[in-house]
Amino acid sequence: MSKVVIATARLQLRVLMPEHAPMMQQYLLLNRSHLAPWEPVRDEDFFSLEKCEERLLSSSRLIEAGLALHFAVCMDEKMIGICNFSNIVRGVFHACHLGYAIAEKQQGQGYMQEAVRAGIAHMFQQQGLHRVMANYVPENLRSAALLERLGFEKEGYAKSYLKISGIWRDHILTALVNQNN
Repeated sequence: MSKVVIATARLQLRVLMPEHAPMMQQYLLLNRSHLAPWEPVRDEDFFSLEKCEERLLSSSRLIEAGLALHFAVCMDEKMIGICNFSNIVRGVFHACHLGYAIAEKQQGQGYMQEAVRAGIAHMFQQQGLHRVMANYVPENLRSAALLERLGFEKEGYAKSYLKISGIWRDHILTALVNQNN
């Protein structure tokens, strides 16, 4: 599973291994303030090379167990975003959660849509999932627009869903159902 690489017209979605920690660290450090409003509060240690290696090792274990598929979105050998499929459940559910982010400098150029569309196609066609769920804070208009363009439908509203930027935030719940499965 860790060898999965998805190529699009302009990008590659790659599973990073612990030895790729410097690439991840650089992405995180360059986009620290840009991503902060949409993520949990991160302490200084989160950005260390050691912690990046630990997270990539943990991610590889989840991938090998079939519980997640975490992709780095890469362009010209540089990480410009993430496209993560987490909490994969099989059985009668066959679903997962989608998480994504794009570097500040690459916003507004269609990269996130290209990457997420390719990732979802992989999850539906190669992994056989039936449903991909994605949730966003109501103020995140870019996420709302992206998910709408990708065909996600609003399914609900969750009060105090996740602690984002130090505050329990409401989220809009959306999902995309695989019509071919």
